[in-house]
Amino acid sequence: MRQMLVSRRAVVGGLLLTAVGGGVATSWASPIIGKATEVRGDVRRRQADKEDALTVGGQLFENDRVHTSAESFATLNLGTDTRVLLGSETDLLVDSFIAGQGGTLELGLGRMVFDRPEGLPKVNVAVRTAFGMIGVRGTKFFCGPSRALFAVFVEHGSVSVQRGGVTKIVAAGQGVEFHHRGDAPSDPVNWGEARIKEAYASVGLAR
Repeated sequence: MRQMLVSRRAVVGGLLLTAVGGGVATSWASPIIGKATEVRGDVRRRQADKEDALTVGGQLFENDRVHTSAESFATLNLGTDTRVLLGSETDLLVDSFIAGQGGTLELGLGRMVFDRPEGLPKVNVAVRTAFGMIGVRGTKFFCGPSRALFAVFVEHGSVSVQRGGVTKIVAAGQGVEFHHRGDAPSDPVNWGEARIKEAYASVGLAR
């Protein structure tokens, strides 16, 4: 699948995933919303009009954009119990995040895993891309290219996928695909262990 950086304008009405379940500060009024806990390779962070290397311990603020280069990976901790794993050549905008409540992320390029342990209070997290609208309840999920298709896989919890007037409910162990931008999501199917391992490996995560 050819990956293209999706501008903020392009993702309006795009993919929305709603989950329930040392740098330069941009402003004294902008709270720290997370930090990088693992960085491998070349990972960059853009804050307003400034760009620098993101290193372990680097703080994240609202409207920070994180980009991983080829063969590079990053793990971002948001709040105290949510982490986002980014694969190579991925671009993620951390639009906003409030610990215990949720926020908005924007995946413009690449793939990610959102991981929030089961049993915690539910929070609302939105992840936008260009492929549809997905509502996720208290879950761990993969989002991004998988075997040449854009896909969403749910490890635990459930997902409501909406696009083109079509809604699909995806249960734990299932995934959906988008064959082309603008298409409705496919019917949910169970993913085999091999495909799950491939998807997780693409963000540097062992199954």
